Amino acid sequence: MSDKDKAMAYWKANVRLILISLVIWAIVSFGFGIVLRPLLSGIAIGGTDLGFWFAQQGSILVFLGLIFFYAFRMNSLDRKHGVDEE
Repeated sequence: MSDKDKAMAYWKANVRLILISLVIWAIVSFGFGIVLRPLLSGIAIGGTDLGFWFAQQGSILVFLGLIFFYAFRMNSLDRKHGVDEE
């Protein structure tokens, strides 16, 4: 496998990870916070309905979780492809 093929495999895995993270965040922030809010309004969490919670705090918490998930997965991806910093 040439260096160009290795680089393409690395970036393909990186872009796939980014797209998965963005889809999860879009589903949580737009889907749960806006589109599915009427369905989630009957479920109470923290003194408010679940749809409002996802729109205000839930999407932010999921985004922070995705940042740590992305960093963890990229470190393992870097090690797998031999481009880690250590």
